[in-house]
Amino acid sequence: MSYPLSRGCPFDPAPEFTRLRAERPITRVRLDFDGSEVWLVSRHEDVRAVLRDPRFSADFSTPGFPARMTVQPPGPGTFIRMDPPDHSRLRRALLNEFKPRRVEELRPHVERIVHTLVDRMVAGPQPVDLLEAIAFPLPILVICELLGVPYDDRPFFERCTAVIGDQNASPARRQEVRTELWAYMDRLIDAKDADPADDLLSRLTTGRERHGISREEVAGIATLLIIAGYETIANQIGIGTLALLRYPDQIPTMLDPATSVGAVDEILRHQTIIAYGLRRAAVADVEVAGEVIRAGEGVIAVLASGNRDDRVYEDPDVLNLERVATDHLAFGFGIHQCLGQVLARMELQVLWQTLFRRLPTLRLAVDVDDVEFRDDMFVYGVKSLPVVWSPENEEN
Repeated sequence: MSYPLSRGCPFDPAPEFTRLRAERPITRVRLDFDGSEVWLVSRHEDVRAVLRDPRFSADFSTPGFPARMTVQPPGPGTFIRMDPPDHSRLRRALLNEFKPRRVEELRPHVERIVHTLVDRMVAGPQPVDLLEAIAFPLPILVICELLGVPYDDRPFFERCTAVIGDQNASPARRQEVRTELWAYMDRLIDAKDADPADDLLSRLTTGRERHGISREEVAGIATLLIIAGYETIANQIGIGTLALLRYPDQIPTMLDPATSVGAVDEILRHQTIIAYGLRRAAVADVEVAGEVIRAGEGVIAVLASGNRDDRVYEDPDVLNLERVATDHLAFGFGIHQCLGQVLARMELQVLWQTLFRRLPTLRLAVDVDDVEFRDDMFVYGVKSLPVVWSPENEEN
């Protein structure tokens, strides 16, 4: 069987995953980009088992690692592609920056950014592409606030992250823009060294000795946060907003402060944008669900399939914003679980509450069948999201 699998409905993972979870939760597949064979893991409990087991390596250089979209090993600081102890050392340097208390300090800034973007959107003509108006600029503005990066450099970041996520871009081109991002961050570190401010990059730069990290690793960490924090949030906004527009009767659950955080988690579960899966390689023989995965064999743990497992979720293909879905896999699992998940949840909560409170008549400007999806990109989403609303119903 070739991988990735083709979707039927654009809002659901490939229907083949339903059969695989029931009959062959761990199976061999051939990757379409290089013909190599790996293990595909599709069931919720097995995905968790792989991602928490130290015998499965996230290091690109591990024999058998499915090296999709990569032309050379990631540079210093790219801790998502490292195993302990380096992974632990680098991640530890960031833990305080993403604790709930620190993230809540950013909430007023995020609220201000969102209101400003909505103001600009409603001041212009309709229809509006919600991706251009809000989904793309919001995460860049938040990252700039977090890292202390000048917002004037946003076009540069947008260009770089678009190339990195494009499955049609050559590995050499993707590596080229990663190098450009790293060089930019290296120059910005000079500025932070000379004049530190109250931002994450300044604290990492001035605290290198305390954290036991190098200058090159600081630049790599900052580059990773830009790539991970921009493209994932932008696409989650696009596909998540579309899901809400398809089921407007559920929007009050998002607007209710008592249920909004859970509603965000349900959208993350139902519309898991890391559709391809997380890659690992076995460093020892491991038995998972009755199959022995040998040392040196590659594995892809499919988060989107695990999040539709009917052994864990009743009617998993149904979007139900009142569902308790805190054990979803959208942020991964184990030691590599997304470090910025608290920030991501807060951004999405603020955005969707503000957007639908201010524009209660927001709706698609095209038929849902005419929406184009990003089937050619590593991170799933929509290519554009044209929307309209009734101006007389706007709320400030």
